[in-house]
Formats: sequence, structure tokens, C-alpha cells
Amino acid sequence: MKKIGKIIGRTEEKRVLEKFYLSKNAEFLAVYGRRRVGKTYLIRNFFRQKGVFFEVTGAFNLRAQEQLENFHAEYTALFDQESYEGAPKNWREAFKRLRKSVEKIGEDQKVILFFDELPWLAAKKSNFLAALDYAWNRHFSSMSNVLLIVSGSAASWMISHVVNDTGGLYGRLSAHLRLIPFTLAETEEYLHSREINLTKKQICEIYMVTGGIPKYLSYLERGFSALQNIHYLCFTPQSPLLTEFHKLYLSLFQNAGAHLQIMRTLAKKRRGMSRKDLLHQAKLSSSGRATLVLRELEESGFITTLPEVGKKTRETHYYLNDEYTLFYLRWIEPEKGTLLNGVEKDHWIKKQADPSWKAWAGFAFESLCLKHIFQLKKALHIGGVSTSSGYWKSDEEGKKEMEVDLVIDRADQCTNLCEIKFCDKEYTVTKSYAEELHRKKALFREKTKSKKGLFMTLITPFGVRENNHFHSAVDNQFTIEALFKD
Repeated sequence: MKKIGKIIGRTEEKRVLEKFYLSKNAEFLAVYGRRRVGKTYLIRNFFRQKGVFFEVTGAFNLRAQEQLENFHAEYTALFDQESYEGAPKNWREAFKRLRKSVEKIGEDQKVILFFDELPWLAAKKSNFLAALDYAWNRHFSSMSNVLLIVSGSAASWMISHVVNDTGGLYGRLSAHLRLIPFTLAETEEYLHSREINLTKKQICEIYMVTGGIPKYLSYLERGFSALQNIHYLCFTPQSPLLTEFHKLYLSLFQNAGAHLQIMRTLAKKRRGMSRKDLLHQAKLSSSGRATLVLRELEESGFITTLPEVGKKTRETHYYLNDEYTLFYLRWIEPEKGTLLNGVEKDHWIKKQADPSWKAWAGFAFESLCLKHIFQLKKALHIGGVSTSSGYWKSDEEGKKEMEVDLVIDRADQCTNLCEIKFCDKEYTVTKSYAEELHRKKALFREKTKSKKGLFMTLITPFGVRENNHFHSAVDNQFTIEALFKD
């Protein structure tokens, strides 16, 4: 029997899975999330030793008959007492065989039927969904010991064809789970489980490359620094993330050219873009197709939308939300040809000394903080307070723009203006910087007409030295420790 792996994090997901495992009724669960996020690992390791576990995985670009042959191999391996001469001719016959075998299992034994990478199983002309619809509605839904799970990486497809289906599967789901990348705390827990012990700042640097994707983290090696691990992860001819980018998008989206155009355009705009500007610069027309592309990217977790803070008309802005994509487009793709030839043995070690890396890392750290608003709210002791968050900049014509890296606008009549600094040591507030912070606070109040209490907040890796300038301009501060507390 295969060894069961430890499941890191996923507290709410495990609660839902346990609920359906203990259910006295037939249950139908859909799980979705981007490629490499750990969907298959979670389902396999949670259920494999909790009953009769049947799994079929769809394969990319295989014909329906080849998928059916894979079904047959898995079916005969589990139900070895069944004698069929060959693979079923279609999916209706496949589900008929499966149903007959499940009916022979005692009702006191749980049966988990797991169909992984459903979008590939249910390709056009496969008739998989029609067969699944019939098998569930006619048979499996009345078997109290059955838990049917379908999973897919193409989030938009899963939502359209399963979660929000208006056909035969309408209203049949018991629940759906969207699996998201690890938080910083979960990333640290995962690394510790593999005896990889890095500082929290180094874990942040790893996160800026991997985005907390479990599969990417699995490539890291014990005994190497963050710098060394990133080098071997991305910058050698054998690096797994050197050639991952196009595989990622082409496996998730049909005709992925428009998706890639959107991502490349957003990668150049650290402060996000309006829909109009985004489509214009990406050279895409404002059409139903563009709306679909944006929705698919957002549902898959690659982009996110935030309202503009402090504006009378709060136009939605789109932001690139995927750390690996951002890192690849900035640091890997421009050097890919050279890297594939293995010319430079210490490419990333040299790049780390480049001032452009420090500037880029500062922006990436801002994005990381925005992703961990829940943790920052806990640090501020406002976990139960409704908030909205985003970036703010002044728009005074003819004057230098002033920016606030992160604004946390609170329902308790207060607002945190967060300045985020990614540095290698304790940060020092100088006289000139303190004056700048005072100007930012005054300008924010003037431009937004805010009547709320404004708190200037600093977020840094190692804290801020509490000198006179600090006390005059800063209301509170947090280190990256706050980001690691789930």
C-alpha cells in the first residue's frame, strides 16, 4: 500500500472533506484550482485509506478511446474480480461497469469515486458529462455510501460546466472547493516538514518566485539558501521553472494567446490598470471574448481586481496576482536562450547584486503583503472589522505624484496608510522621510476628504528603529512575523 503523505495546511478544506466522508448520504463534490496547487495530492492523501478509492485522471489531448483505456486499467486494478475483455466503448458503458461494482460493496463501506482533470476527460465529442449526469442522477445519487469527486485545473471550465451548470448537473453538487496556493505560514510549515530551514525573509524571497505553489516548493533542496534554491529552480538548463511558463497557460486555456497578452501587459504595470487601458495596451478589442479571458484569468487566480482607493468613481483596476508569472516575465524569459545553453553558472547570484533586483523585490513584497491582508488585520487587532484595501496615489497635475503602498480602509472609522520596505536590516526613518510621511498623510486627507483617523503604518522585514523621527511620523509598525501568523 502506498504511503500516505502529510497534508500541510488546508484546514477548511479538510473540514469539508471530513464532513462528506462522514455523511450518511451520497455526496457530489467539485474541486478546482490552478495547475500544481495540490488538488490531487489533497484528495488522494485524505481518502486513500478511508474506504474503496477509485481514481481516474484525464490526460491532455488524448482521444476519448484512449481515456477509456486508462479508465479500464484503473478499474481492473481495483476491481480485479470483474472480467471484461477490453475497455468500454463509451463513457455510458464505463459508468455502467463502475455502478455494478459499487453495488456489490456493503453500504457500511465508503466508496470514493475521483475523476481528476475533468476538463480533459470531458473533451468535445467524448459525451463524458452526459454519461456522468445520467450515472449520478439515476444511480449513484441514491447510494448512501458514495462520494463522487470531480477535479480540474481549468477553473473557468469547472465553474461553467460543473459549478454553475444549467443542464443535467444543475443543483446536484453538494459543495465546491477552490484550492488556492499556500500562505506564507503554510509555506514555512511545508518547508519545515522537509527539514528546509530558512529565515522568514528568505521564505518571502522564495514566495516571490513560487507564489506558494506546492509543486514548485517541492523542488527546493535542503541545505541551500534562498538564493541558491532560486538559481537551481529557475536558471539552469535543467531548472523546472525555466520551461514551466507556456506549459502552464497552454494546459489551462484554449487559445491562450489573449491570456498571455493580458499577463504580459499587466506585468509592466506594478500599480494595476483599468479595463479600458489594459485592453488597449494588450491590443484586444472590448468584446465578449475579452470579458471571458479576464474572467478565466481571475477565476484561475492569475489576476485580481481592486477598486481605486479614495476616488469618487471607484473604477476597478486589474492586477497581476501570480508571483511565478511576474518573476518569469521579468527575470527568466529575457535570459531564457542563454540559460538553456548553460553558459552562465552563477547567473542569479550575479543578478542579486543588481539594484534592479532590489527595486523589483520591493514591489513584489508589496504584492505579497496585499495577499496577506487577513494576517495584517489580525496584527492590527481588527480581524472582525470590515475593510477594503488597495493602492493610492495623488493625481496633482504638474506635481510629483505621492503614493501609499497599501491602504487599509476600515469600517471602524480609521484608515491605515501602509508604507512597505523590503530591506536587509532594521529600517531607519530619516528626517526627510518623516517629513514625506507627514506630507502623504496630509495629502491623502485633502484629496480623499477622509474624516477618519489616519494611522501611518510601516511594514518591514526586521522592524524600524524607534528614533525621534519614527515617533514623530509613524503610528505603528510590523515585521514580516505578522505575515506568517494564520
